[in-house]
Amino acid sequence: MTSLLSPHLKEVAALFFRLGITAFGGPAAHIAMMHDEVVVRRHWMDEQHFLDLVGATNLIPGPNSTEMAIHIGYERAGWRGLLVAGACFIMPAVLIVSVMAWAYVAYGQTPAGDALMYGIKPVIIAVVLQALYRLGRTAIKGPTLAAVSLTALALYLLGVNELVVLFGGALLLLAMRMARRLPPGAITLLPFVAMNHWLSQAMETVPMHLDRLFLVFLKVGALLYGSGYVLLAFLRNDLVLRYQWLTDQQLLDAVAIGQFTPGPVFSTATFVGYVLAGIPGAILATIGIFLPSFCFVALLARIVPHVRNSVWTAALLDGVNVSALGLMAGVTWQLGRAAIIDLPTLLLAGGAAVLLFRYKVNSAWLVLIGGIIGLAIGFLR
Repeated sequence: MTSLLSPHLKEVAALFFRLGITAFGGPAAHIAMMHDEVVVRRHWMDEQHFLDLVGATNLIPGPNSTEMAIHIGYERAGWRGLLVAGACFIMPAVLIVSVMAWAYVAYGQTPAGDALMYGIKPVIIAVVLQALYRLGRTAIKGPTLAAVSLTALALYLLGVNELVVLFGGALLLLAMRMARRLPPGAITLLPFVAMNHWLSQAMETVPMHLDRLFLVFLKVGALLYGSGYVLLAFLRNDLVLRYQWLTDQQLLDAVAIGQFTPGPVFSTATFVGYVLAGIPGAILATIGIFLPSFCFVALLARIVPHVRNSVWTAALLDGVNVSALGLMAGVTWQLGRAAIIDLPTLLLAGGAAVLLFRYKVNSAWLVLIGGIIGLAIGFLR
């Protein structure tokens, strides 16, 4: 039986704790860093097997880079490696975000705190737009996928539930591929309408309780496909619109903190949990959003390479991905209206977009610069 302190387990813990501290730049950058460490430097696996694991993460919900860490930990050190790799990759960001959440609750409503977030929020809108552009180039491979994505965007802006948009898009694309001769209008809205009616009856506004908070984040972790930024759509619908536990401004603040810290963007959950219910809320929100990733990887580690080649699975996955892009576009528009409120914030968003798209500047540096500019503007007013 493998020792708890086996050499492989120590290697896994050391690597992913270091990556948890230094991995800025979002899931794509995290996975690139893992590739360099695991394939190029350490030779734990070959290129093809690494690509197989990347494919596996795209088949299951949750944060891709965290799931890659969990997969690699399992491959290197078995079940203990699965747990240790995920925990070591997540914990640095969670601890940093917890400290920032405490400071936000204690000092966020001061003039300095307001000025800081005034400069950061427009930058975050530019960061999300860049992610939307990059993901769109990969996911939207033709007019059919573009049409599904635009349909998802329109339905989200009309107030259709985000789960309906995601899974309705998946069922729609599957139906279109399985029955290409049917008139498009016959199947376009049916999945959305039926699911939205069911969920509208199931959802109701309730006071904030810890068990409800945990279930909200568990749902997100279990159902969210696409970029971590699609998290915005889920959190906005649940926490801002449905339950009214947060404001749009607070949600933007949470995303800004999650973007500025290393590790998974899903650490935003820690911030939101702390703001809503202190340390217990932070713990439950964090466990809720990350727990499904551990379960999915544990269940599918051996069978995903076979499932990945299924035509049906590919159609469903494509539909979910382009629908997620529609959600992401819709929530970016809505939050952008809250962040870009005058000429300075418009210039900040535009300048950040140019630096991101043209010069590939690290988003963490832009968030820092945006905060400094916000403080300067606040001081001059």
